[in-house]
Amino acid sequence: MMYNTSAGIVPGKINVHLVPHSHDDVGWLKTVDQYYVGSNNSIQVACVQNVLDSLIPALVADKNRKFIYVEQAITHGFFALLSFDFLLEINGGMCMHDEAAPHYIDMIDQTTLGHRYIKEQFNVTPRIGWQIDPFGHSAVQAYLLSAEVGFDFLFFARIDYQDRAKRINEKTLEVVWRASKSLGSSAQIMTGISPKNYEPPSDNFYFEVGDTSPIVQDDMNLFDYNVPERVNDFVSAAIAQANITRTNHIMWTMGTDFKYQYAHTWFRQMDKFIHYVNQDGRVNALYSTPSMYIDAKYAANESWPLKTDDFFPYADRENAYWTGYFTSRPALKGYVRTMSAYYLAARQLEFFKGRNEVGLSTDSLADALALVQHHDAVSGTEKQHVADDYAKRLSIGYTEAEKCPLLNISYCPPSEVDLSSGKSLVVVVYNPLGWKREDIIRIPVINENVTVKDSKGKVIESQLLPLLKDSMSLRNSYSTAYLGKSTNVTPSYWLAFSASVPPLGFNTYIISSAKQAASHSGMRTVYKSQISQNDTIEVGPGNLKLLYSGKRAKLMRYINSKTSVNKLLEQSYIYYRGDDGSKDLQVTRVYKGKDHAEIEFTVGPIPIDDGIGKEVVTQITSNMISNKTFYTDSSGRDFIERIRDYRKDWNLEVNQPIAGNYYPVNLGIYMKDNSSELSILVDRSVGGSSIADGQLELMLHRRLVADDNRGVSEALNETVCVFDKCEGLTIIGKYYLRIDPVGEAAKWRRSFGQEIYSPFLLAFTEQDGDHWANSHLATYSAMDTTYVLPDNVALITLQELDSGKVLLRLAHLYEIEEDTDLSVMSSVELKKVFPKKKISKVTEMNLSANQERAVMEKKRLVWRVEGSSKEQPTAVRGSPVDPAKLVVELAPMEIRTFVIEFYSERGSFSDALYRRSNLRRKATFSLP
Repeated sequence: MMYNTSAGIVPGKINVHLVPHSHDDVGWLKTVDQYYVGSNNSIQVACVQNVLDSLIPALVADKNRKFIYVEQAITHGFFALLSFDFLLEINGGMCMHDEAAPHYIDMIDQTTLGHRYIKEQFNVTPRIGWQIDPFGHSAVQAYLLSAEVGFDFLFFARIDYQDRAKRINEKTLEVVWRASKSLGSSAQIMTGISPKNYEPPSDNFYFEVGDTSPIVQDDMNLFDYNVPERVNDFVSAAIAQANITRTNHIMWTMGTDFKYQYAHTWFRQMDKFIHYVNQDGRVNALYSTPSMYIDAKYAANESWPLKTDDFFPYADRENAYWTGYFTSRPALKGYVRTMSAYYLAARQLEFFKGRNEVGLSTDSLADALALVQHHDAVSGTEKQHVADDYAKRLSIGYTEAEKCPLLNISYCPPSEVDLSSGKSLVVVVYNPLGWKREDIIRIPVINENVTVKDSKGKVIESQLLPLLKDSMSLRNSYSTAYLGKSTNVTPSYWLAFSASVPPLGFNTYIISSAKQAASHSGMRTVYKSQISQNDTIEVGPGNLKLLYSGKRAKLMRYINSKTSVNKLLEQSYIYYRGDDGSKDLQVTRVYKGKDHAEIEFTVGPIPIDDGIGKEVVTQITSNMISNKTFYTDSSGRDFIERIRDYRKDWNLEVNQPIAGNYYPVNLGIYMKDNSSELSILVDRSVGGSSIADGQLELMLHRRLVADDNRGVSEALNETVCVFDKCEGLTIIGKYYLRIDPVGEAAKWRRSFGQEIYSPFLLAFTEQDGDHWANSHLATYSAMDTTYVLPDNVALITLQELDSGKVLLRLAHLYEIEEDTDLSVMSSVELKKVFPKKKISKVTEMNLSANQERAVMEKKRLVWRVEGSSKEQPTAVRGSPVDPAKLVVELAPMEIRTFVIEFYSERGSFSDALYRRSNLRRKATFSLP
């Protein structure tokens, strides 16, 4: 029988937009490759190849049928999709990224990779955000990764169960989300929240092979004819949803995880429903897409409620907060952040050197980083073997240009050479930031007879710091576990010295035996600690002093003579019992010339011999009066006010006073009172909160013994095995602490936060003697030597494209009213950023660089907001770039993206570094 599926929108009726889709995770219970080919089905019967292979003929069979597909990483190269551009109109990134754990730069990069691929291969520009499965939603997703990439609408499914209930009651599941207080209405996004989840409206409408929903049996010659009953089921479900939805348009998400493996089973039933429901006439059913749906909504000329801030934390029912994953798999989260920083810098070096058409490049690292932003990857919500697969992919990408992956646990063979024979160790330090920078470098050395010289041959001050025995034990076991080998050389000290490096440039330092430089021995000091007679240990060589109790080994007071801050301060470790105390090791460092404390922690293995899972937390306690209020960042960007046991959008029923007050932290967390601000910055994504006034806490590590009954069917119990011995994972990480007078802390949070994200890169090589500068360029800056970027601007992308053009992104680091000096319009002179090249053309693009910004702004839909009869204030934005002056203006929180073309010529970085030395063959850049 032929069915009439040609229905369009019918005015005056409830229009049910049937949107067929399959949500195919790029890793969760199985790895991305296992999902694609359909292997390892003992875990889950899922095969993306089957979905794609059956989908195309099903669509060809009826031109009225529709389908949408999101995960580009798992369909990459499937060119049969070319004939169906509606398949690719949503999201378009390489994955459906998480919104709690990823840094905003990673979110931009993975989206750009997917968007540019779709544009180049299919000439499609996605216009719909489709974040249906992440476990909470960030402000950055709304205004940056939706509005600023050119989306007209953002769909998602997971919000707090209390929030959903209120929105259903008030018909506010669809809202205008204005998530940036700095960019305001210019970066708002119309947002739709599913009334249930991203599946069909009830159990009556699932049609995969093996599903139990009743089919439409329309052959009157056979038993069980049920067309009237099934039409009634459809109409009842449609009316129920229409009663909680504004306008006469509702959308049904017809599909869920890994469905349509035999697509005809779904389309056959939907064909019948459209045919018979429309014959019935009470409602109108049609094949649709999110674009068709939102165009119909827009045409209704409705005014919509306004939403601000974000959708964290998320609980799907009482006593079920999804907040532990903010910290889950901290080693993977740290590895992702390290690789992200390396990728940012490596692309710069690739541009300076000239991109290889064949051979080593940053491409495989780009693919691996894009994949691991998936909402079941960096989030830590996947099975262990899948987490291992993500790490392996990162390692493969990293290894193309990196030979020192374990520097953070003191295993770095290039720096552990014996210098007594007259050899010197050359350390080339690269600075990926756009401003001149001074920072401390620490590398392991085998003895104390070393000295450090700068690029001019001048001996500089250095210090030897002890290496802890536990650190050495960890080094030996983990190098064996992950590298399959250990070293016979055991370092004795950290060698620390201050490096000063120009913007987008490098400087060179020579480490040699101190025997030939005895007259300079006074420039090197060996760390010693002393306890005063009153049992107080004072730590800090400069303005900042930390006072510890020697007997209790506890932090007591924070004193900064420069800012006149003098505060009681305590730091401790506790653990929460997980669902049915680890060894903690800490080193606190206060550097000369720095006004913050660096806390390096070693946590693990977390003991579970008692059968109880544990979550290890560090607490910083002060006497500040914080009034339940604290602030956490949104994906490393804006800071959002949090109030304990409170939600702005509904009256919170508190049933989990700890888990219900945890938020994702990517950049930092802070609190303040009338006189001071206490800030903590982190080196990876973690969970954080303020459970008591005057106190901040971070969850650093967690190990559980029971599954949480959310689909993984595996406890979060990470172990490391060396030979036949396995024990719980031990992690090493850092966080940074500072107290400032109130109103003066943003400068440190923003500038040092950028330095944490983009640390120095180090390259090592050996030479005889110390005459490196005689035959090599010892210092270099790609920018004009008289120029640095403004303090409130960061260069977050510098990447050579395949066409020889360059992708450039500049980000203003401050929100409006965040800092009196730096929350202002700023400007960047492109001629001084590229002094050795002549710019021929500058084209401003949208955030994901798949369309010109002017084109995007002209076609984006502008949605009406309830109560906004008057014209909204226009957000301040930088002016268009004058092609003669070539100056880029940036307003607070603005990110501007450009494709730049140059007149044909090569830069001098290749000459400076690669032609004049054999460093390219001998050494690779690595992260300290």
